[in-house]
Amino acid sequence: MIANAYDAQIFAARLQPHRSLEQRQFYRLLMGFSVLVLFISVPFYLMGAWPVVGFMGADIALFYWAFRANFRAARAYEEIRVSPLELRVERVSARGEKREWRFNPAWVRLEKEEDEDYGLLRLTLFSRGHGLELGAFLPPQAREKFASDLALALAQARRGPVFN
Repeated sequence: MIANAYDAQIFAARLQPHRSLEQRQFYRLLMGFSVLVLFISVPFYLMGAWPVVGFMGADIALFYWAFRANFRAARAYEEIRVSPLELRVERVSARGEKREWRFNPAWVRLEKEEDEDYGLLRLTLFSRGHGLELGAFLPPQAREKFASDLALALAQARRGPVFN
């Protein structure tokens, strides 16, 4: 029972960049864009300006490449877990590269950089003179909500484990 109290998870969050389109919606958008480009290209081809068709095809390829890069970047995420003895931050890049940091919650300081017009610009964990920025890809409102939840979890972790 004592080991369970020390290992009890107080807080867990997985932060991911927001993407407005799903795969299926992207393919529908790509098809619609391709049809539009086709209708625009045909009159140019019939007038003898056939190089325009090639450039319009390049537009479709660029459109596809930009969205694929966007979907690839969306694979990145951060996982934050707080227990009475440990704050663990795991960051996975879009390429799948994983980095992990472990902190003692009693010695961690959350620092917020805010702008009165924009909101919370930056949320940084400081421990032993080193800083780690969290949720850089989140919009300010989501970053503020996450910061308040994490601050509450850290306060609870500093009070120590609860034994029943």
